[in-house]
Amino acid sequence: MSDSQPSEQDLAAPSAERVWVLDDPRAGTAAQAIGIAERLGVPFRRIPLTWNWMAHVAGLARWGSLFGLGAAARAGMVSRSLEEAPGPALVIASGSRSAAVALWLKERYGSRIVHCMRPGVGGMLCYSKFDLLVIPRHDHPPKSANVLPVLGAPHRVSPLILRQAEAAWRERLSHLPHPRVVLLVGGPVHGTEMVPALAHRLGKVVARLTAERGGAVLATTSRRTGTEATDALAAGLSRTLHELYRWGEPGENPYHGFLASADAIVVTADSVSMISEACATAAPVLVALPELAGSRHRRLLATLQRAGQVRLLGSDLSPWPRGSLDEAERVAAVIRQRFSLD
Repeated sequence: MSDSQPSEQDLAAPSAERVWVLDDPRAGTAAQAIGIAERLGVPFRRIPLTWNWMAHVAGLARWGSLFGLGAAARAGMVSRSLEEAPGPALVIASGSRSAAVALWLKERYGSRIVHCMRPGVGGMLCYSKFDLLVIPRHDHPPKSANVLPVLGAPHRVSPLILRQAEAAWRERLSHLPHPRVVLLVGGPVHGTEMVPALAHRLGKVVARLTAERGGAVLATTSRRTGTEATDALAAGLSRTLHELYRWGEPGENPYHGFLASADAIVVTADSVSMISEACATAAPVLVALPELAGSRHRRLLATLQRAGQVRLLGSDLSPWPRGSLDEAERVAAVIRQRFSLD
């Protein structure tokens, strides 16, 4: 594809059954593509991807490749595309590894590609082949007609999801007083265990701020928090009324229900996904433990702070004027406009 204006034929709407989402096994990566697809208002097909030991070089392919795909995923991709000729009209992908698969589909079928995040070294060398690149502002997107900068990362937490979750959890959380302070706890960016002392300190701070206001804490941990840090967090929260969901415990995960019920949200600085999802609510979003943030996360926080979306956790849980952040819907609107999906 050149950088010239597309023709009317190029802008023909893909039929509903020909919208494919490349489903990367990393949940936070896949959620960006799936979240956008869910907001389009048309049926779509999720194509599960698995990767072999060569997956780390998949993003080097300039013209598209199935290199790095696991054998089953590679066979499934080829057979599915052959069975469903003329193939997908619109492909939505996310992450450098999925970019090579999306480019392969474009080369084979002329599919339109919407890709989230930077598409790897190979993809950036031919980024004009992507019909729309959705790149976070903190990743310094290039200026181009096919590049759409976004705040944070697109995700699946939509207004509809929040309304449904609020209704589903209303009775189950009705015994908890307001203000309800939601605490989202992650862990080291490239690790699996948070230092227990950090978790305990965070729990004590949030418990104190909440108790001073006569409220309750609704806390969740992630796969990166670790058992010892979760226990330390629980000890820190023990002096105030709270609910704590431990990652992986039996029963329904209350994550969406907590978000939908929040009067304020405290989120650790290590997760692009959790920070972005917290900003989808109308509650004030306060970022804790900035020492857990890597360089990319620090850039994310800087962009969100400049936009008035988040503040660092201090002693104030009061709201400030802020609109709910809904980047997945904004991307979907651009797709509908450019590709005539309406």
